[in-house]
Amino acid sequence: MLGLLLLVFIVGMLMLSSLNLNYSREALSELRRQQISEVVIGGLARINARQSALASYTITLANVGESFHEMVVNGFPGTDRSVLRDRLEHSLKSHFQDFEGASGAGLWFEPGVLSDPDTSYMPYFVQGTDGGLELMDTAGRFDHYRDAPWYSRTLNPGWANESPGSGNVFWSTVYFDLNTERALLTLASPMYDRDGNLLGMATTAWGADQIVDLISRITVTENSFAFLNDRNNRNLSSLSQGEDSLEEQALIDAILAQNLAAESSRQPGSETTEILTTRAISVTGQDYELYFAQTRAGMVYGAGVPQSEINAVLLPMERINYRILMGTVSAMLLLSIYLLYRIIQLIRELQASYTDALTGLSNRARLLRDLQNQRAVTLFIINLDRFSQINSLFGNDCGDHVLLAVANRLLDFAGRVRKRGMKVYRLPGDEFGILVPAMEPANAHDLAGKIRDLVTVDRILWQQQRLAVDVSIGIAMRHERRAEDAADQLVSQAKVAVLQAREQRRHHLLYDPDVGIEENYENNLYWANRLKEAIDHDRLVPWFQPIHDNQSGRITKYECLVRMVEPDGSVISAGRFVDIANRLRLNRRITELMIVKCFACFAERKEEFSINLSYGDIAEPETVGRILAALESSGIGDRVIFEILESDGISSYDNIDAFIEQVKPFGCRVAIDDFGTGYSNFSHLLSLNVDYIKIDGSLIRNLHEDHTAFLVTSGIVQFARSLNMRTVAEFVHNEEVQSRVQELGIDFSQGEYFSMPLPNPDYRIDET
Repeated sequence: MLGLLLLVFIVGMLMLSSLNLNYSREALSELRRQQISEVVIGGLARINARQSALASYTITLANVGESFHEMVVNGFPGTDRSVLRDRLEHSLKSHFQDFEGASGAGLWFEPGVLSDPDTSYMPYFVQGTDGGLELMDTAGRFDHYRDAPWYSRTLNPGWANESPGSGNVFWSTVYFDLNTERALLTLASPMYDRDGNLLGMATTAWGADQIVDLISRITVTENSFAFLNDRNNRNLSSLSQGEDSLEEQALIDAILAQNLAAESSRQPGSETTEILTTRAISVTGQDYELYFAQTRAGMVYGAGVPQSEINAVLLPMERINYRILMGTVSAMLLLSIYLLYRIIQLIRELQASYTDALTGLSNRARLLRDLQNQRAVTLFIINLDRFSQINSLFGNDCGDHVLLAVANRLLDFAGRVRKRGMKVYRLPGDEFGILVPAMEPANAHDLAGKIRDLVTVDRILWQQQRLAVDVSIGIAMRHERRAEDAADQLVSQAKVAVLQAREQRRHHLLYDPDVGIEENYENNLYWANRLKEAIDHDRLVPWFQPIHDNQSGRITKYECLVRMVEPDGSVISAGRFVDIANRLRLNRRITELMIVKCFACFAERKEEFSINLSYGDIAEPETVGRILAALESSGIGDRVIFEILESDGISSYDNIDAFIEQVKPFGCRVAIDDFGTGYSNFSHLLSLNVDYIKIDGSLIRNLHEDHTAFLVTSGIVQFARSLNMRTVAEFVHNEEVQSRVQELGIDFSQGEYFSMPLPNPDYRIDET
């Protein structure tokens, strides 16, 4: 997807760059073409200016001819026809000399004008080979000026004077004159009398180089060329392209093939508007743009500019645009590669968070996610029996090997069964999970049996040892997922089924919601939350139960008991939450709180007070350290009694002995609580430096009516006396029990008969 986004971005950048470049190309190309057009128009203006000057010279001669005819008509005094002709020829010659670059000039009169009616007077001077002016014998060569070579090239043979008026100029095509041996261009201007009658023609002849030379001096671009064609589509210029004559000839041929003169219908001599026409041509693989227009003389002037030079102005912009594009794409590519690298890392991390590192199977987090996404499913939890023993006997490497073997068997089974949607998971510890679509209970039991057979049928080989592995399987089903259901509800139900299967010594069991275990779990969770909240808000406080001295008849001691005070002021006894505290490992925290608060309460009092300690408290160095610090700082160790629960599952009496040896120097005394309920090890008691034995209430409660309890209690009292230990009777709830306690010689009593636990140790009784 990131690659597609990158591709879309690059394509978008290319399109944007292309659009921007095309727009810039069009704008700059248009500007460049406008600049070229201005240069070409400038050259056209120079050519037209030159041609206008030639036309003006011709009109001047026409005016001279008309003036001399006017003198004849008006009978200029003192002159005759021969004198007028001499003067006319002299004037014609003088004007000719003033026309720089002219090859010939003449006045061609109609018959009878300055001549006899049957003859024509046609004075015409030409440039001689020696540079002088020569009067051509036109009368001997032509009967009429229409027979002269210039006439057919300048005017059509059938030309009629349809628009009389002076000032008109007609241009010939370029032709080769044998007399001067030059390529000439003739201009003719009609002459008229006052009544508009045609008198004849005034002509000037010019070498074609007079105009062609202008072309060679016009430069549009470095590699451009200029050309000039006459109206018969003949080229008059050499293109000025250098020494490559073949290339020049190819260009000339290409231009002539365009027949550019045919595109203009303007007559020679008419005014030009200097509007250019453009056309594209390709010659020898090179693209050109032609800019051309018709001159005043009806010729086609133009210039050819290589397309590469027109686009050359775009090259810097294209390079910059290319650099920007490449820089942007490169930056995006690098960023995308980095993002792709990070995404791959995140995907791997995400995959790792959903994958068990050892087996490569999906883990519990993935199972919970899949359970959220599926409605009707059946979950199998497979728990390996006695797996901890395998780890203990053969080590963790062996345990990992067993887990891998079981995982491979389950994966192979899922592949062979090919049940749609079956998926195997590795759960924490020694558990696996299999999730399949919902099925009937009978089918679920059948599948569970196959799974067990798969795991147990063959032993697992480890270092030449064949290990037997058995499993307990719990099954939980869900046919409809409700919004309020917890994500791990089905997992909890399957685990409950595993525990029930082991309790009932069955290999697999389907969870039954009517059993009520789930409600018990919910109750535990409820009390766990309440306990944590009470600790966080300092709502665990000590209550105090008086202990009666049977010798003095007074309350001399108090047993400190923890209570939970609810926000509404109600008080909850420890029996409701102490088991949860032990499971959550919060009992250490409660013990530390009781140490601090009890020591503070009895710091200014004289009574002794006892605090209950579990074996876990004594085995925890940090807790012992806090107890020793409190004893040292308070200075009341001689009034402190530590009650150790005899029924707490003592695994090492060495820890108890070490603890007693640490607190005895502070004057503390030690009591064994609930004595008589567990499997008391009398030999260990003999070795411990214990001061009190608190006889369990299960014996004391029925002391007045249970003779067996009386005998057992009597034995305990005798045993304690032999060890110089004092005794305390718990749960003394009436006078009859207290009488039997005193009869047995028990030193102290506590219970309902004297007082239940109180929020403060201010209880007193009068001495009797």
